[in-house]
Amino acid sequence: MLQVPFIRENKDLVIERLTKRNIDATQDINQIISFDEDRRRIQTELDNTLAESNALSKEIGMLFKSGNVEKANEIKAKTGELKEASKQLTEDLNNATNALNELLYKIPNVPNSIVPKGNTDEDNEEVFKEGDIPVLHEGALPHWELAKKYDIIDFELGNKITGAGFPVYKGKGARLQRALISYFLDKNTEAGYTEFQLPHLVNEASGLGTGQLPDKEGQMYHVTADNLYLIPTAEVPGTNIFRDVVLNEAELPVAITGYTPCFRREAGSYGAHVRGLNRLHQFDKVEIIRVEHPTKSYEALDGMVAHVKTILQELKLPYRILRLCGGDLGFTSALTYDFEVFSTAQDRWLEISSVSNFETFQANRLKLRFKNAEGKNELAHTLNGSSLALPRVLAGILENYQTKDGIVVPDVLQPYTGFKIIN
Repeated sequence: MLQVPFIRENKDLVIERLTKRNIDATQDINQIISFDEDRRRIQTELDNTLAESNALSKEIGMLFKSGNVEKANEIKAKTGELKEASKQLTEDLNNATNALNELLYKIPNVPNSIVPKGNTDEDNEEVFKEGDIPVLHEGALPHWELAKKYDIIDFELGNKITGAGFPVYKGKGARLQRALISYFLDKNTEAGYTEFQLPHLVNEASGLGTGQLPDKEGQMYHVTADNLYLIPTAEVPGTNIFRDVVLNEAELPVAITGYTPCFRREAGSYGAHVRGLNRLHQFDKVEIIRVEHPTKSYEALDGMVAHVKTILQELKLPYRILRLCGGDLGFTSALTYDFEVFSTAQDRWLEISSVSNFETFQANRLKLRFKNAEGKNELAHTLNGSSLALPRVLAGILENYQTKDGIVVPDVLQPYTGFKIIN
């Protein structure tokens, strides 16, 4: 969430930048400042009351020692009044703090100055494109038909076992899926990311820490008996490793990667654009996460974008990079670049990665700090990116690499699969 001092000192800037998200936050920002003034006033009054009560307690002790019992009892009655006052002030302070935090949790991150204005994904800016779109043979098929033809993904079986959006990968399809995961992890660790195996369920504090709660509560699977949530991305458990942590400046940057299944309830519309692997309730993804010094986080963001580029170049898939507009920007992000791969058989672009800088937005919730050169605690910047999300990468490979004789496996994956073609 946003820092209250930042809001106080940059009120007009915050309101103006949030208009990029098509939000008029004037009333909420003014309310936050008002709640904070109330909180600070009550805190000062409580501190003064407690200080007076402590001073009187010491005086009472001295009076009893000196035998002045009458005066001591007289002052003791005053301390009773102060204790009642401090009790009420503590309750008032908790109420004011809760009201302030409840409103802060509803305010999204302030977009970076270079985020374009816009309402939908149609207003995103294309900033890079690379790769030749292959010319397919006559009778080329979309990936869901290829999956059935070569018996490598069974959507109907997944529907039987669980429901729509839970495919079953089979034979060479399962091998190719596993190959992609291993390849992505190897690329990430070679680039300096430490691999983690992470829990697939998280508690409420973790969801709040990275901003999935309360913003995306309806999109997450909730295990109500234990109040745990199935993860929508490895970003949640991975970033929460650093919740309530104070790092030394010399420990920055921290870079980790991890593979997890991901679970999202958001899928549910109908049509060709969500068929097959295009939108799922359960899917696999490899994530990269960084904790950075605030002065170096945008350089790190550029490095993450360049890293994902190298993977797609090695896979030889046509792709493009979009800078998300304010209306399409995620709740927690200050700046996001989306990668999309071109699906030749579907004749459309498919999102396969988002790479984002959250600046201090998550770190403020997480209380993730580092001790700076002056020895003071300072909020770190957090970043994360998909490297990569598997379903649409797999769809792109199946469709773009199909031939009359079968689906050719990209050269870089053949050492992982042990075969060169699916036929």
